Amino acid sequence: MISFHYKVFIEVASHLSFSKASDVLFISQPAVSKHIKKLEAEIGLPLFDRKGNAISLTSSGVKLLKYSHEALKIQSQIEFDLELVKNQLKSRGELNVGASTTLSLYVLPKILSSFHKKFPNVKILLINANSENILKALVNKEIDLAIIETHHKINSVQYEPFMRDEIIPVCSNHSPYAETEIDFDDLRNIPLALRERGSGTHAILSKNLEGHQIKLGKLNVIARLGGTEALKNFLVEDVAIGFLSRLAVKNDLEKGLLREVKIKSLKIHREFNFVMRKGEESTGIVKAFIKEAKTTYN
Repeated sequence: MISFHYKVFIEVASHLSFSKASDVLFISQPAVSKHIKKLEAEIGLPLFDRKGNAISLTSSGVKLLKYSHEALKIQSQIEFDLELVKNQLKSRGELNVGASTTLSLYVLPKILSSFHKKFPNVKILLINANSENILKALVNKEIDLAIIETHHKINSVQYEPFMRDEIIPVCSNHSPYAETEIDFDDLRNIPLALRERGSGTHAILSKNLEGHQIKLGKLNVIARLGGTEALKNFLVEDVAIGFLSRLAVKNDLEKGLLREVKIKSLKIHREFNFVMRKGEESTGIVKAFIKEAKTTYN
């Protein structure tokens, strides 16, 4: 693993100060100088220019600092992966995950299966609800990890990006809107079927339309359905347009049950995020699950 000489160098280079490096590392300033001199002798190049009490990195020092940071990242990853190998078969406990409907139905099953194979003694509980209720469950400590679409202004939680998704307008194959391109302003008169308020899909759609000076409440919404499958099944039978995740309708589009509607100037993207309570670091089982999810989909 990376030697202590390099750790001393990183601190001196980051602060451009031997005394500050001494404070951070809890060693004497002469000891800091000794480590730097040994490292410079080992490399055969000067790492710092010294002018009075001020120091700056040489070109060699700049390159070494870059590679040293990369080495630390690799070392950290090695230690984490080896710890997983050592502990995964004997790891026990529960992992309580709450996720929005789209993720629960179309993304997480693959991840949960892969995770279970590596951690067979960890019991998994998945709660499926809309984003608003999942976030409440996290704040109330009913779950360990939330995975939702939208950012909420709650100081007690922190977000970590997961994956990107697209919300698209769809309709049935027999709908009159299946074969035509729609102008944005025409949405005001077209029958729409939407997810319920509180869902991430509803929130991101509302925000996007407001950016085009269109209020969702002013549109011709003929139905609101709780859940992705309920909305899909309604759209297959009706002529209305609905907005759903591309992940959710992928198979329906391929089978011809639904058609993607062309609406000029309309692009709706969203980010799925891991959400954790602040002060509770992503460690142990939760950290392993996040790593598995990112490996699977990124």
